[in-house]
Amino acid sequence: MSNPTNLQYSAEHEWVALDGDTARVGVTAYAADALGDIVYVDLPAVGDTVTAGQTCGELESTKSVSDLYSPVTGEVVEVNEDVDGDPSLVNSDPFGRGWLLVVKVTATVDLLDAAAYDALLEA
Repeated sequence: MSNPTNLQYSAEHEWVALDGDTARVGVTAYAADALGDIVYVDLPAVGDTVTAGQTCGELESTKSVSDLYSPVTGEVVEVNEDVDGDPSLVNSDPFGRGWLLVVKVTATVDLLDAAAYDALLEA
């Protein structure tokens, strides 16, 4: 499983695509695979504030319910309504159609590049 080199990653297995002052966020293929078949996604609402390193939602799979951690701080400006209607997109296309939210970023934490994230997975 390869992780796109144009993204940044959190140790909690979220990916971040920074574009100016906004960040698109999703969970990595590793996380999606580890969770199993995702059947429900609970995301923050547009306008909510999320804080880096803090819980901002949940992913429910056939195995368990897992917290979703925000890798950035800011205001949620968009949520993926396609995932709300079809949570399996997180499993089938985690770096594409399975993205979760877009945040207008006011602060970030130290994020990992793809090589560092790969090393984390191998540790």
